[in-house]
Amino acid sequence: MGIEDPFQESIHLDRKAGIMTSKEMAKIAASALDEKKGVDLRIIDISEVSIMTDYFIVVSGNSDRQVQALADSVQEELGKVDVFPRNVEGYHGANWILLDFNDVVVHIFDQENRAFYDIERIWRDGTWISANEFLP
Repeated sequence: MGIEDPFQESIHLDRKAGIMTSKEMAKIAASALDEKKGVDLRIIDISEVSIMTDYFIVVSGNSDRQVQALADSVQEELGKVDVFPRNVEGYHGANWILLDFNDVVVHIFDQENRAFYDIERIWRDGTWISANEFLP
C-alpha cells in the first residue's frame, strides 16, 4: 500500500463504483449530515473562486455530542466508498470541526461559533446550492 498523494485530482478512485466526483462526495456528506439532523445545512460551490477546494459544506449542531456525531457520520458514510479525510481538526473541542476531503471541506459548528466565524459571509462569492439538490 503506497502513500496517498495529498494533492490528488478532483476525482477519487472508488474500488466499488469506479470514479467519484467532488459533487458525489458532497452529496454523500450532505446526506449524512441531514440524517443526523444537522441544523441549517449550507452547500457552497467555490470551485470558480478558489483553487483550494470545490465545495464547502457548513452545518451546525445543537450540542458538543451532536457536532461530533455529525463529523462521525460524514466520515463513516464517505469511508464506505473509500474516501477518507486528509485532515480533521477540532474534533475534541467540538465547537468547530473541520473535515478536509481535498475537494470537499465540511465545517461543523456549534451555534455560537458558526455565528462568530460566519464562513458563509466570507465565501459569499461562491455559488450557493440548495441542500435539496444534494439530498436524496
